[in-house]
Amino acid sequence: MGKLDFIKEELSRLKETGLYNNIRTIESPQGAWIKVDGKRVLNMCSNNYLGFANDPRLLESARKVLGEFGVGPAAVRSIAGTMSLHNQLEKKLAEFKEVEATLSFQSGFVANQAVIPAIADSADDAIITDELNHASIIDGVRLSKAKRYIYAHNNANDLKSRLEEAKEARRKLIITDGVFSMDGDIASLPEICEAAEKYEALVMVDDAHGEGVLGKNGRGIVDHFHIHGRVDIEIGTLSKAFGVVGGFVAGKAGLVEFLKQKARPFLFSSAATPPDIAACIAAVDILSSTEEPVKKLWENSRYFKNKMKELGFDTGVSQTPITPVMLGEASAAQEFSRKLFENNVFAMAIGFPTVPKGKARIRVMISAAHSKEDLDTALDAFTKVGKELGCLSAKYIY
Repeated sequence: MGKLDFIKEELSRLKETGLYNNIRTIESPQGAWIKVDGKRVLNMCSNNYLGFANDPRLLESARKVLGEFGVGPAAVRSIAGTMSLHNQLEKKLAEFKEVEATLSFQSGFVANQAVIPAIADSADDAIITDELNHASIIDGVRLSKAKRYIYAHNNANDLKSRLEEAKEARRKLIITDGVFSMDGDIASLPEICEAAEKYEALVMVDDAHGEGVLGKNGRGIVDHFHIHGRVDIEIGTLSKAFGVVGGFVAGKAGLVEFLKQKARPFLFSSAATPPDIAACIAAVDILSSTEEPVKKLWENSRYFKNKMKELGFDTGVSQTPITPVMLGEASAAQEFSRKLFENNVFAMAIGFPTVPKGKARIRVMISAAHSKEDLDTALDAFTKVGKELGCLSAKYIY
């Protein structure tokens, strides 16, 4: 038996169970319509919430800095990689988020891996984490030496029970997604803050799918609930609504100073590139000056979700533009996705382990870049495929 035979066996198992992920290739800029595997299709599954990924203002901002700063920093931030552009972005982000300071990272995933082990670095610490938190949080927790407590999804009473179990810990860190990326529901952040204040715990929220979506001008979940000052650590991404790539942490100036000394991805991984940072700055400037992209996003979201429900599709518990179309088994979701692609709609199937077994779905991502005609095109395709596969006769039970 060869050393790598287990890889072939696992790949075969994934294909047999309908869990193999066929990764398609994008051959154009992100937008409402894109070229995928040589075919022009309606894009219903990217995180380009506000249509910024190919916005001319972001493109121009990226181009302008190339002559002045080059294509890359060629160093980690703590040695020779911090450019004035990084400082400018972090200042603008702090003003936008209405916090004392921010620190940018290479991605939102990296930001979680940077912050969690730095804050909870001892076996005497405790991390209390929502059972449906993103993989980047799970991996960040695994890097920590702290004891882990998992509470039932968005359940404040169960959170309090776990906090009671962890009450003797040196530091207590509660972590939750702001918007849960697969179901589109919103964390009960005011209740979480209330529990944290009772047990003297820190609150950390990963707002990857809330930045540019929730709150005034897309300032995120803290602004959405009007609880500024009660959340200790906010993690954001620049790779979704902001249309570029990167992540950041927002909070007190002391937190940022601490992370500059302790966060390993900041200390040991090269800084983000000048064109990326410049494009991010342009995105922050746009959102700081107008709420129109966010309003269009929500207008599109309400229209599409209401129509899907009228058609008889199960869109779960979503409260945001994330629209899961629940289909039960992974094989059913993959077949639905293939049929949509045949009808010129690009919407990928999501199955285990990204979501629990039996809860596979098509996760539709609405964008401000979509026109009403685009959404009607998608609705027509979902209707056609739903009827063909028998999905509209009754909701799936799982």
